[in-house]
Amino acid sequence: MTKKRIALKILRRVGICILTTVVLLLIGLFGVVRIMEFGPSKTARNLFVNSAMESSAGGILVTLFFSDEEIARIRAINSIQKTDEVTDSSLISDTTILTQEEKSMIEVIDIEKDTYRGKMMIVRDPSRVMVGTSGEYGKSCKGKKVSEIAESYGAIAATNAGGFRDAGGVGTGGEPDGLVISEGRLKWGSLGTTYGIIGIDNNNVLVVGDMTAQAALDRGVRDAVSFGPVLVVNGEAVEVNGSGSGLNPRTAIGQREDGSILLVVIDGRQVNSLGASYSDVIELMLEYGAVNAANLDGGSSSLMYYNGEYINSCASMYGPRDLPTTIIVK
Repeated sequence: MTKKRIALKILRRVGICILTTVVLLLIGLFGVVRIMEFGPSKTARNLFVNSAMESSAGGILVTLFFSDEEIARIRAINSIQKTDEVTDSSLISDTTILTQEEKSMIEVIDIEKDTYRGKMMIVRDPSRVMVGTSGEYGKSCKGKKVSEIAESYGAIAATNAGGFRDAGGVGTGGEPDGLVISEGRLKWGSLGTTYGIIGIDNNNVLVVGDMTAQAALDRGVRDAVSFGPVLVVNGEAVEVNGSGSGLNPRTAIGQREDGSILLVVIDGRQVNSLGASYSDVIELMLEYGAVNAANLDGGSSSLMYYNGEYINSCASMYGPRDLPTTIIVK
């Protein structure tokens, strides 16, 4: 037998092994999903549906096994009740009297809970926190990675921020979903359109709630993105149905009564960190004293950058994504 025939034989065997493995994995996945769909655990089924539907690509798998009506029903019983409340600025203390030492304080805390691990960053001086942008926006534009945006502003820390158009999970990060306000200027969005606002005003107060872009600017919002849901408003947790969501990587921002900004990034879709639900993030924010808090974009976008490096684990096998906006700390 020639060397060429031996090589072809080996390649065929390797190919058969790979194909067999893929088929077995697909059969196993199909079996797991069918058990979730028809098995005794409604909790597991609901968790699977909600977790997958929150990702850009995972929803395709869910629709293969569940009807649109069933998906809608499962998501409705595990959701966040939308609130009409908007931040009451009087609940936040005046932050202009900080000492120089306090202004420089940034604390990073390792978070370990039952289903997830993550990082909590506490920024004592809220005036250091703003929205960083990738540059020009539009369908033909491309976003930048969290680290790249941070470095372009000379920022010491950053997380991902608002959402973006991401059909099929292959978006380029150049077209924000919602509005973007940076350094007092409307960079994306329409003045008369109502958005879910997550921003910081000229008094360095975190503002969360629904309002038009014009109303946000009139209120003195200097930096903002759109996402959600709102998790805590004026010291009260929003009402949650069930778990509120599935388990996924999360990014969220909050503010304590003393003005300190809370930035949390939670790892997910990993063996040692499945992810967090909205209920988990609400509980975490309240634990650290948040008066107001809101959920930012999550999933494979969730990253925290500090002192020149990423300090959490990216959920994407392809590494950090290109994004239109970040929350930066200068």
